[in-house]
Amino acid sequence: MPSIIYKICDRPLWAAAEAAGTFTGAPVDHADGYIHFSTADQVAETAEKHFSGADDLLLIAIDGDALGDALRYEPSRGGALFPHLYGTLPMSAVMWVQPLERDADGRFVFPELMP
Repeated sequence: MPSIIYKICDRPLWAAAEAAGTFTGAPVDHADGYIHFSTADQVAETAEKHFSGADDLLLIAIDGDALGDALRYEPSRGGALFPHLYGTLPMSAVMWVQPLERDADGRFVFPELMP
Protein backbone atom coordinates (compact mmCIF):
# COMPACT_ATOMS: atom_id res chain seq x y z
CA MET A 1 0.00 0.00 0.00
CA PRO A 2 1.14 3.59 -0.55
CA SER A 3 3.23 5.04 2.25
CA ILE A 4 2.01 8.60 1.68
CA ILE A 5 -1.70 9.32 2.01
CA TYR A 6 -3.63 12.57 1.71
CA LYS A 7 -6.36 14.43 3.57
CA ILE A 8 -8.38 17.39 2.31
CA CYS A 9 -9.50 19.62 5.16
CA ASP A 10 -10.92 23.09 5.54
CA ARG A 11 -8.46 25.58 6.98
CA PRO A 12 -10.31 26.45 10.24
CA LEU A 13 -10.73 22.79 11.20
CA TRP A 14 -7.06 22.09 10.51
CA ALA A 15 -5.97 25.18 12.46
CA ALA A 16 -7.91 23.87 15.47
CA ALA A 17 -6.23 20.47 15.08
CA GLU A 18 -2.78 22.06 14.96
CA ALA A 19 -3.56 24.05 18.09
CA ALA A 20 -4.72 20.87 19.83
CA GLY A 21 -1.74 18.85 18.60
CA THR A 22 -3.90 16.12 17.05
CA PHE A 23 -6.58 15.78 14.38
CA THR A 24 -9.67 13.84 15.41
CA GLY A 25 -11.44 14.20 12.07
CA ALA A 26 -14.04 16.21 10.21
CA PRO A 27 -17.76 15.76 10.90
CA VAL A 28 -18.02 13.03 8.22
CA ASP A 29 -15.12 11.20 9.86
CA HIS A 30 -16.82 11.34 13.27
CA ALA A 31 -20.06 10.05 11.74
CA ASP A 32 -18.30 7.11 10.04
CA GLY A 33 -16.05 6.20 12.98
CA TYR A 34 -12.73 6.68 11.20
CA ILE A 35 -10.73 9.41 9.43
CA HIS A 36 -11.03 9.25 5.64
CA PHE A 37 -7.87 9.59 3.55
CA SER A 38 -7.05 9.12 -0.12
CA THR A 39 -4.05 7.84 -2.01
CA ALA A 40 -2.31 10.01 -4.62
CA ASP A 41 -4.40 8.29 -7.32
CA GLN A 42 -7.68 8.91 -5.47
CA VAL A 43 -7.39 12.41 -4.04
CA ALA A 44 -8.41 14.41 -7.14
CA GLU A 45 -11.65 12.44 -7.47
CA THR A 46 -12.25 12.82 -3.73
CA ALA A 47 -11.86 16.59 -4.06
CA GLU A 48 -14.38 16.80 -6.91
CA LYS A 49 -16.88 14.43 -5.29
CA HIS A 50 -16.83 15.75 -1.71
CA PHE A 51 -15.41 19.29 -1.84
CA SER A 52 -16.65 20.77 -5.14
CA GLY A 53 -18.42 23.69 -3.47
CA ALA A 54 -15.88 24.30 -0.73
CA ASP A 55 -13.22 26.97 -0.51
CA ASP A 56 -10.26 27.62 1.79
CA LEU A 57 -9.15 24.01 1.68
CA LEU A 58 -5.83 22.46 2.59
CA LEU A 59 -4.13 19.39 1.21
CA ILE A 60 -2.26 17.47 3.89
CA ALA A 61 0.32 14.76 3.18
CA ILE A 62 0.58 12.06 5.84
CA ASP A 63 3.20 9.40 6.44
CA GLY A 64 0.89 6.38 6.44
CA ASP A 65 3.62 4.12 7.79
CA ALA A 66 3.73 6.24 10.97
CA LEU A 67 0.10 5.36 11.74
CA GLY A 68 0.70 1.66 12.32
CA ASP A 69 -2.13 -0.84 12.59
CA ALA A 70 -4.73 1.90 13.13
CA LEU A 71 -4.55 2.60 9.36
CA ARG A 72 -6.56 0.13 7.31
CA TYR A 73 -7.23 -0.03 3.59
CA GLU A 74 -10.88 -0.84 3.04
CA PRO A 75 -13.17 -1.06 -0.01
CA SER A 76 -15.06 2.11 -0.78
CA ARG A 77 -15.93 4.02 -3.96
CA GLY A 78 -16.09 1.54 -6.83
CA GLY A 79 -14.52 -1.17 -4.69
CA ALA A 80 -11.18 0.68 -4.52
CA LEU A 81 -9.23 0.35 -1.30
CA PHE A 82 -9.16 3.63 0.61
CA PRO A 83 -7.04 4.39 3.68
CA HIS A 84 -9.07 4.78 6.88
CA LEU A 85 -7.56 5.71 10.24
CA TYR A 86 -9.22 4.23 13.30
CA GLY A 87 -7.86 6.70 15.82
CA THR A 88 -6.57 10.23 15.92
CA LEU A 89 -3.98 11.67 13.58
CA PRO A 90 -0.86 12.81 15.43
CA MET A 91 0.81 15.92 14.01
CA SER A 92 4.09 13.97 14.02
CA ALA A 93 2.77 11.96 11.03
CA VAL A 94 2.09 15.10 8.95
CA MET A 95 4.69 15.59 6.22
CA TRP A 96 3.39 18.86 4.78
CA VAL A 97 0.33 21.08 4.49
CA GLN A 98 -0.44 23.40 1.60
CA PRO A 99 -3.44 25.28 0.20
CA LEU A 100 -5.53 23.37 -2.33
CA GLU A 101 -5.86 25.93 -5.10
CA ARG A 102 -8.22 26.15 -8.08
CA ASP A 103 -7.48 27.18 -11.64
CA ALA A 104 -9.32 29.89 -13.59
CA ASP A 105 -12.04 27.36 -14.48
CA GLY A 106 -12.58 26.40 -10.84
CA ARG A 107 -10.88 23.00 -11.06
CA PHE A 108 -8.62 21.88 -8.25
CA VAL A 109 -4.90 22.12 -8.97
CA PHE A 110 -2.81 19.44 -7.30
CA PRO A 111 0.93 19.45 -6.89
CA GLU A 112 2.88 16.42 -8.04
CA LEU A 113 1.98 13.83 -5.42
CA MET A 114 4.12 10.99 -4.17
CA PRO A 115 2.45 7.58 -3.87
